[in-house]
Amino acid sequence: MKSNYKAMVLSCIDPRFQSIVYNYLKKKKLSGKYSSFTIAGAAVGVTANKFKKWHKTFWDNVDASIKLHKIKKLIVINHRDCGAAKIIIGKKEFSKINEIRVHKNSFQKIKKIFKKKYPKLRIELKLISLNKKIKNF
Repeated sequence: MKSNYKAMVLSCIDPRFQSIVYNYLKKKKLSGKYSSFTIAGAAVGVTANKFKKWHKTFWDNVDASIKLHKIKKLIVINHRDCGAAKIIIGKKEFSKINEIRVHKNSFQKIKKIFKKKYPKLRIELKLISLNKKIKNF
């Protein structure tokens, strides 16, 4: 039987962005075709040393999603005004420039690990701006 699933989606727990992510995936015709993993910070939460205890849980879930649902790609959706980035940076030094560095670092780390573990699968990196636009990173 051919798998109906196409992707695993990593996104953030922030309530401001739940409907944006949902509608984006619906627009991409992925409704009912993705596994979802939602955690504070999305890629930030599963790559930053500050949240190291969370990392294994995420990768175990990726493994399970690949085995159970035969996913073909990981879609990672971070967002601006990220609370996890604020925790890492510290509120006094938090700025748009510092936040972008945190997102870029998290995307580079997750992409490197993912490509090493699953070289045949694809990864898409997205960032939601405060005006609700989702762009490739």
